[in-house]
Amino acid sequence: MKNTNNYTLLKSLLALQTLAILVYTALSVRNEGWDLFTIFVNNLTSLTWNGQFNLDFSSYLLLSGLWIMWRNQFSPASLLIGCVAAVLGILFFAPYLLYLLYAENGDLEKVLVGRR
Repeated sequence: MKNTNNYTLLKSLLALQTLAILVYTALSVRNEGWDLFTIFVNNLTSLTWNGQFNLDFSSYLLLSGLWIMWRNQFSPASLLIGCVAAVLGILFFAPYLLYLLYAENGDLEKVLVGRR
C-alpha cells in the first residue's frame, strides 16, 4: 500500500521546483539576457567555486539525461528526451517525473526502472 502523503509531498516538491525555476529563469533573462552559455563557460574555465559548482551541476544533468535514456531502454525518443533533460535541468526533469508518477499510477519501482 502506498503512502499518499509521501506522494503528495513529492508531487508538491516537483511542482514547486518547476515554478521556482521558471520564475528565477525569467528574472535572470530579464537581468542578464539569454547568453547563459558564455557565462557558464567563463565560470568553468575560471577554476573558482562558481566553476566547480557548474561542473558538479553539469554532472548531475548528464546523469539525469542518461537515466532517462536507460529507463526507456535507449529508444530513439529517449535519446531526444534525455538530451533535452540534460540541457533544461529541473525545468524539464520535475514535470517529467510528475508525468511518470501519473503514468505509472504512483508505482515508484516502475517510475525508477521503467518496464523491465
